[in-house]
Amino acid sequence: MRLRRRLRSQSGAELIETALTMPMILLVVVGIIEFGFVFQKYEVITNAAREGARVLVLPAFAPVDAQTRVNQYLDAAGLNSSVATVPLPGAPVATTLGGSCIWTVTVTVGYPHSAPFFAGIGNYFGKNFGTYTLHASSTMRTEVAAGSCP
Repeated sequence: MRLRRRLRSQSGAELIETALTMPMILLVVVGIIEFGFVFQKYEVITNAAREGARVLVLPAFAPVDAQTRVNQYLDAAGLNSSVATVPLPGAPVATTLGGSCIWTVTVTVGYPHSAPFFAGIGNYFGKNFGTYTLHASSTMRTEVAAGSCP
């Protein structure tokens, strides 16, 4: 009789439910945090590419100046510019838009990101998330007067 009452008792059910759901809840929370870190870095490199393009569209600046500005922006934002991939921007590209010729420049930035939270979880299951590269680019119209396309 005492054993039967003990088996029908609900005491401890909350503990078991918590033990079963807590890992999933923690995984979702860690995923949200990791996404926040990735999004923050992506926004920084997007803004760095925009700053480089902004410098490059001005007539008095060279592609190396745009590359320098991108690195300065990354350093100011707390990212290590020495691990960033900032290829030297190419020459302006002519495009026809509405019958006019416009010249545009594009600056591209790549930055490696490792997933520190998911790396530990992945190692537990025999997976390696490693490091992946975030890419951002910005295209802006130059200050050159519109004319006919070549």
